[in-house]
Amino acid sequence: MDRIRIVGGNQLNGEIHISGAKNAALPLMIASLLTEEPLVLVNVPRLADVKQLERILENHGVDIAVHGRRRGDTEMGGQRITFTASDIVDTTAPYELVSTMRASFWVIGPLLAREGHAKVSLPGGCAIGTRPVDFYLDGLRQLGAEIEIDAGYVLARAPGGRLKGASVRFPKVSVGATHVVMMAATLAEGTTTIENAALEPEVTNLAECLVAMGAKISGIGTGRLVIEGVEKLDGAIHEVVPDRIETGTYAFAAAMTGGEVFLRNARPELLQSALDVLVRTGVDVTTEEGGLRIKRNGNGIMPVDVETDPFPGFPTDLQAQFMALMARSSGVSAIKETIFENRFMHVAELARFGANIHVDGQTATVTGVPELKGAQVMATDLRASVSLVIAGLAARGETVVNRIYHLDRGFERLENKLSRCGAEIERIAG
Repeated sequence: MDRIRIVGGNQLNGEIHISGAKNAALPLMIASLLTEEPLVLVNVPRLADVKQLERILENHGVDIAVHGRRRGDTEMGGQRITFTASDIVDTTAPYELVSTMRASFWVIGPLLAREGHAKVSLPGGCAIGTRPVDFYLDGLRQLGAEIEIDAGYVLARAPGGRLKGASVRFPKVSVGATHVVMMAATLAEGTTTIENAALEPEVTNLAECLVAMGAKISGIGTGRLVIEGVEKLDGAIHEVVPDRIETGTYAFAAAMTGGEVFLRNARPELLQSALDVLVRTGVDVTTEEGGLRIKRNGNGIMPVDVETDPFPGFPTDLQAQFMALMARSSGVSAIKETIFENRFMHVAELARFGANIHVDGQTATVTGVPELKGAQVMATDLRASVSLVIAGLAARGETVVNRIYHLDRGFERLENKLSRCGAEIERIAG
């Protein structure tokens, strides 16, 4: 199993290209199941999760064509991929495919809407909390679906072959449930209203793609979506939004190590809350044409309290990275996790660097230390993995991050991007 070796202490200086967002690319790929015409996605990141979802879609009969570079494309630019679901040959998403990635469960919405039935394994993914699919299934039931769970599979059927528009209100904001119900509603008979819809940029990106395919959706970017169902959707060309979590991750890495990094393709409006927090730590954040410039001033890292919240709040997917930064702050900070109940698994690994962190329920109190020391550490989930890399970049001596397949799920060319900015980092095959 591959590992990443880091020798810490180098500042980061240079430019990092921000890839397309994994959390946007996956639902966009799944949306290809809604139409028999080609859906072309631009700026698709090269990630393990993308490859896994390609296998799942191919199992349903989707033809997938990866296009070569075009004139003007850069080396670090994303992929251009065409997905064509002209004929769905199988409405079953089996356990061996779905169990490795939670987002693959979302195929239930398009399959049910287009084919009138679906059999989808209950999902897997990172072990950061239970993350039940109750909201997904309750939303589909309100659209008229008959649903039962048998032997680990969700069996869903639309009586008469088509879902019916309805008023759906989520008791709690859920990105996945918003994706699933919104996609299903585009082909439902009548009008669907989704109340308490997620506001995340990835949801907006999907909604805009569905509109380009011929869906009728109003209220995009708000907590109330109104979807007027249509008979069929068309093909489209759509671009994956830049990855706000990757943007925040490299911004925190630059703050941790010092130096000056330009994050090309970054869009500040996608993570303004996190950038505001970063400024409070004493880091200079400047919006420029084509991206963001991150520069740590000479006054060290100031402690800041944060609480994770759904967008536009501080993202839970940046909590671990921010905790690594606070481990080197000049005081005490409190980090409260409100989204997932089991997302402090990285604390024990950060402690191996010498970080001083105390967890009480959903709050971690971080007392900054003058120095972190390199260590052997193990990745526990996707975002926790990269927090260990950030700590290793600033730690004295050598760090080895084990079980990095988590990193490959969500960060494209991580070691390549960091080494170009002066980090001493390499992948060790094994």
